[in-house]
Amino acid sequence: MPKLKTNRGAAKRFRKTSGGGYKRGQSFRNHILTKKSTKRKRHLRATAQVAEADVPAVRRMLPYS
Repeated sequence: MPKLKTNRGAAKRFRKTSGGGYKRGQSFRNHILTKKSTKRKRHLRATAQVAEADVPAVRRMLPYS
């Protein structure tokens, strides 16, 4: 059976956690930042956990992580 290719876009966006889940960066912090409050931007800095329903899809994109 041939080796599976890793989705390179997903590899840059997701990191595996020790518990078997995946962490991701928050969206909405790229542009049009002037109208967003400082508090909102500060909270968007933190990483978030990928939802349990989306983990199988991420795992398929990252077969060797």
